[in-house]
Parts: sequence; structure tokens; C-alpha cells
Amino acid sequence: MKTMTATEAASLVHAEDTLAVPLGPGQPGAFLHALGARDDFRSLTVFGALLVDFYPLFTRPGVQLLSGFFGPVERALRAGGHAVHFVPADFRRFANLARQMAPRVMATAAAPPDAQGCLSLSLHAGATVDELQRCGRDPGRLLVVEVNRRLPRTVGLPPEHPHCLHVEQVDVIVESDRDVVALPQIEPTPPERRIAEHASRFVSDGCTLQTGIGGVPDMIVRLLAAGPGGDYGIHTEMFTDGLMQLCRAGKVSNRKGLYDGFSVATFALGSRALYDWLDNNASVRFLPVDRVNDPALIARNRRMISINGALSVDLVGQVVADRIGEREHSGIGGHEDFVTGAAFSPGGRSLICLPATANTSGGRVSRIVSAFAAGTCVTTPRHQVDVVITEYGAAELAGRTAGERAQALIAIAHPAARPALLAREHELPLVPAE
Repeated sequence: MKTMTATEAASLVHAEDTLAVPLGPGQPGAFLHALGARDDFRSLTVFGALLVDFYPLFTRPGVQLLSGFFGPVERALRAGGHAVHFVPADFRRFANLARQMAPRVMATAAAPPDAQGCLSLSLHAGATVDELQRCGRDPGRLLVVEVNRRLPRTVGLPPEHPHCLHVEQVDVIVESDRDVVALPQIEPTPPERRIAEHASRFVSDGCTLQTGIGGVPDMIVRLLAAGPGGDYGIHTEMFTDGLMQLCRAGKVSNRKGLYDGFSVATFALGSRALYDWLDNNASVRFLPVDRVNDPALIARNRRMISINGALSVDLVGQVVADRIGEREHSGIGGHEDFVTGAAFSPGGRSLICLPATANTSGGRVSRIVSAFAAGTCVTTPRHQVDVVITEYGAAELAGRTAGERAQALIAIAHPAARPALLAREHELPLVPAE
């Protein structure tokens, strides 16, 4: 193991090479910026997801990014004409894809080593843990770890899931004190508050919770933190500020039937206060995504409640959560995994939450639509969907006929959109008159 500057480490990447970095908070920022200072790449392919900074590397000729989840940075790079490509796969499958791709260079962020020489992987376990370890064992590959003292030290469930790398596994260490990415705390809109209020009625004492990214899921758990209930468990892809508030309020017991006694996540993204709270906090355990997002394991939790967002829903109950028209907006993530797992958890429910309308360049449009345009990619199929919630109420779809589903969805659409949806309802080939 050698300690190098970011520039020195970047020089070890070949002009024709393959590199993988983790999603979001696991990205080694100083190393990626140092790579962006180079202009000699002939063919560098980078595998990653959810960039958390605008890295000039991805504007350089000869560099392409294969991303499993788009955020604002990927969308801006793509709009600028740069070589950013979406890889369709859910988050869980990227563990297998990482092994198949076997990039020559792996790079990750980590907290400083402890007395035993273990580098905590901090805010991200995700899909790269096993491949980082394989890379470290292979003398023909290069493992770069960017050690940042600002990152919290978090833990896994050893010995199977230690959530760390030992310094002896690492080829190069880059020391950094870059600020850790933090999400801005945005006040929920009135529609989002109403959605959260409708959704919270589906959460009873003793439920196990998963919350996706966005203001609505976070608002729901904040309501639960302030409410009278409790005895909750947490089994979630992303750990958020709202879940921290739920824990601080004494509402989390984690008597959930799987990984009892611990909140389980595969990454965390939120405020600096969240990261400080997670530091050396053994009540939260970080596990690889192929464990956290496994529907069979999700289903073993007590009364699993999955809370996720969407972009649009049609009248047969199909959900689009990652594309707007022909443009990739985000990614598949764990959406369908948690919808599926919650359905098979005794007493479990899955909640799909979205505002009834969206503002576009052409004016306000309904997110509840009679049918999707030809070529639309569905994120979650109709037979998986349980409850859809807007600010106008909750449509419980599971077990209902096609006609009943359409009526329930029309009832939670914006009032101005309902007449047109009603007029189109019986014209749809998948919604017969009943």
C-alpha cells in the first residue's frame, strides 16, 4: 500500500482503461477531479451511478460514463452532448454486473483506518463491496481508496459483511479532506404534506419501513416521529434524515424478524447532522445491496411498508418512475424490489406516492394518465402495484378488477383532469366496461 496525492494516483490510470466507482456518497471526489485534469484519454470507460459533483472528467474526449442511476449531473452532462449512457438494471443486479465487468481500476471513498487498519466504507455499501475486495486480491488490478476524515465511520454485520477494507488490501491511498456531499433540506410543499398525511395512515405500530429518495417519503417518517405510534423497524435502501429523526424520537425498536436490533441500509445520503449521527453508531448497519434489496429477504420483515415515488401512473396501474418520455430521468434503483418484497411480507403494503400534477414547459399536466405514449418504459408493472397516493387520497389497487382500479385512480387525480380520464376510461382496451 502506498500513499499518494490524487494527481499521482490518477497517473496510474491508463489512457485506455476501465474504472468503477460507487454510487453517490461512495465516490472518491479528489481522485475523480484529478483524472479530469488529464486530457490524454483514448478510451476510458467509467462505471458508476448518481454523480454527486460535476466532474470535468466526463467532458473529456475519449471518456464515457456508463451510469446505473441518473441525477442532475448526469442529466446536465447528457444534455451537453457528452458520452453518458444509461445502463438499465435495478440496483441489486449491479453487484453481478460489477463482477462481470471486472474493471481494471476500482476506486472508493472511505473513513480513516482504525487501530486494526480497517477502512470503513462509510456512507456506501451498495453493489461494489465484493468487487472492491476482489480487486484488492488481484495483482493485475488497481484498488484506490480515498481516505476522508470528514466521512463517518459506519459498520456492517461481520464476519460476513464487515463493511470495510483493510489497508493491506489497498494498492493506493489518497488522503482527502473534501466536504462530504449533503442534500439540501427542502421544505415540503402543501401537496407533499397532504400525500404524507394520507400515506401515514397505512403505517401501524410494529411496521418495518423502507423510504425512497425525495421529500414525500422523508415527510412521512417525520410525521411518524412526531406521532403517537412506535415499535418500528427499518430495512431500507437509503438511510435519510427522516429515519434519523424517527430513531431519535425513540420510535424504532427493530423487532422486525430479520436483522433484529439493527436498522439496515445500503447507503446514506442527507445532511451533515445525519453523518455526524451515523459516526460510530452501531444501531445502523450497512450491508451490500444484493442483501438489502433482495425481495425474499425484504418479505421476511414484520409488516413491511415500502414508500417510494413515481413520475406517472396510468389507469391500469402501471408505474413509470425513472423516465420522462424518451429521456432517462433517474433510474430503476430498488423500486420494484421493495414493491415485490412488501407484497409478500405478512401485513405488508407498498405505497407509490406522487403529486397529481406536474408543471412542464407546456403547462400543468396530470401525472395520472389514461395511457402511456407508445414506447414508454414501465418501471413497475401493474400486477405488482398495491397503493397509489396523491394529495387527493389513496387508491388501493391490489385485488381489484381493471375497471375498479381505473375508477380508484381517477378519484385521486387532479379534479380538472378527471372528466377527460373518465371519458377515456372505457375506450381503453385494457380497461373493459364492467
